[in-house]
Amino acid sequence: MSYREESYYKPKKDYSQIITNGIDASQDSSEDLKNLWRKTIQDGMHGICFSMYEDGQKPGDEISMAQVERRVKILKPYVGAIRSFSCTEGNEFVPVAAKKHGLRTLVGAWLGDDKEENEKEIEGLIKLAKAGHVDVAAVGNEVLYRNDLTLEELVGYMKRVKEALAGLDIPIGYVDAYYEFSHRPKITEACDVILANCYPYWEGCPQEYALNHMREMYGQAADAGNGKRVIITETGWPSEGGSLKGAVSSAENAMKYFINAQAWSAKDDIEMFYFSSFDESWKVGAEGDVGAYWGLWDKDEKIKF
Repeated sequence: MSYREESYYKPKKDYSQIITNGIDASQDSSEDLKNLWRKTIQDGMHGICFSMYEDGQKPGDEISMAQVERRVKILKPYVGAIRSFSCTEGNEFVPVAAKKHGLRTLVGAWLGDDKEENEKEIEGLIKLAKAGHVDVAAVGNEVLYRNDLTLEELVGYMKRVKEALAGLDIPIGYVDAYYEFSHRPKITEACDVILANCYPYWEGCPQEYALNHMREMYGQAADAGNGKRVIITETGWPSEGGSLKGAVSSAENAMKYFINAQAWSAKDDIEMFYFSSFDESWKVGAEGDVGAYWGLWDKDEKIKF
């Protein structure tokens, strides 16, 4: 997800004006904060978004099972579930490796404006699900925002996957920004589970207000779902790069946001996939230089702080 000039959800002054009741690190040294961040990782988290690409790699490159499994093994001690974004070009190895190592999976089919590629993704998702590698199936990721498909086309793909997996007890959903599920009720109706991306950073929210703002994001998605299960499929904070309005990318803010998000997830039993696992250099572009710095591990697979 990245900054969207249009936002269908406009709370007061664009973010919640309540300071987060999270950690008070005002008296802590930077080393104290790092120790708490490391302890939070060691305590474990519900889930994490999988970063496929080593330095010098990019989407379109074929990634090996060996590379995927090496990274899954790094993450295994700290997470209960892994989210993948595609079912082609080596991405199909992610849920296979995750299941091999006892982790749950949220598996995505990446849809775009190329119908032939969409067929490969849909068939790949169905194949993985029937083989027992999928706990939650995500049909598309921010497709409507990119205008790659019409609403009717997207719902058609979702129905196709749901019919193919009938009887397997695998919930089907679509991933998008939290506010889309109140703005587009037809999509919400088609989902078994609401898969919501919640990024206070991309709405220019200062870190001290960010946890409360994310709670409101989650609440809006939950209200739209009207009792359906809600999973936060992405949230995170960049550790360096440029800033956006009041949202400042820094190591300190990234650590504080992670600690607060995980504390809330554990306390209120919120299913959350943190974004992301490893820094990825290829993501510098539309997101600006911050795109490369969302990982909890750096691009060399070393724990960041």
